[in-house]
Amino acid sequence: MGTPALAAHILDRIIAAADPRFRVVAVVTRPDEPRGRGMALSPSEVGAVASRHGIPALKPVLIRTPEFLAELSSFEPDLLVVAAYGRILPQTVLNLPRIMPLNVHASLLPRHRGAAPIEGAILAGEVETGVTIMRMVAAMDAGPMILKRAIPIAPDDTQGSLKDKLAELGAAALLEALDLIARGEAAETPQDESLATYTRPIKKEDAIIDWSGDAAAIERMIRAYDPWPVARTTLNGETLMIWRGRVEPARAGAESPGTVLSLKPAPAVQCGIGRLVLLEVQAPGRKRMKALDFFNGRRIGAGARLGS
Repeated sequence: MGTPALAAHILDRIIAAADPRFRVVAVVTRPDEPRGRGMALSPSEVGAVASRHGIPALKPVLIRTPEFLAELSSFEPDLLVVAAYGRILPQTVLNLPRIMPLNVHASLLPRHRGAAPIEGAILAGEVETGVTIMRMVAAMDAGPMILKRAIPIAPDDTQGSLKDKLAELGAAALLEALDLIARGEAAETPQDESLATYTRPIKKEDAIIDWSGDAAAIERMIRAYDPWPVARTTLNGETLMIWRGRVEPARAGAESPGTVLSLKPAPAVQCGIGRLVLLEVQAPGRKRMKALDFFNGRRIGAGARLGS
């Protein structure tokens, strides 16, 4: 059960493993959605993988119905493997598999439970993240853990680059967990509830930069929201998307947050704490470009203000 590219990679790896002890009998994913310029209905990334391999794909609009439960039950699953499906599963679905429902969660639980664990780890300034394979329970990402695998977060990691790394790590960890389950050696470790933190679904408005904040936090925000929803501000009343930035230490000065302090070697913006050097920006409908080239092309100099 899954929807986006991260889940699709995990599904691909399970199929490619060709382990004689298990097989994928069906996939559950979100319904097809309009995509592209023609807005034709297209399957999710997981749905596309299922189609390519001839695996039945269930695409329910509602999952809390007797009809969906009956359809899922018809496959008599031993396991449900869930990765970024995007919906809270009812207890009736969790009770369905003979062995257990498994979740591939893209964080080192109990930290960063919820819908945006990858963004959450970057925003929090974590030095490492990873994946946790756990038994699913009714509470949000609170089930006992079967195994965890960690990787460092590089200083230039974005949401996109980290998702690619965690998709591969998650696939490897899941195959390891399936092997433990098949051999009857999967030990379950309860999570420490006192260490739990939570993330919520990301909204477009979360990406609006508050220049009165810490430059380091703003730089993490830029990376956490790349490739979506993209950190953004305003300049002369127009939206300006920020794709890359670099933090400079705090310097004494009376400039208001959001003020462009200098242009070379790249535009530097005063923050509440520290300065952020803008490296790559984009105006709506335009290509991404070096921030200095953008400012020069618009004849924007020191003293200009970003944000409201």
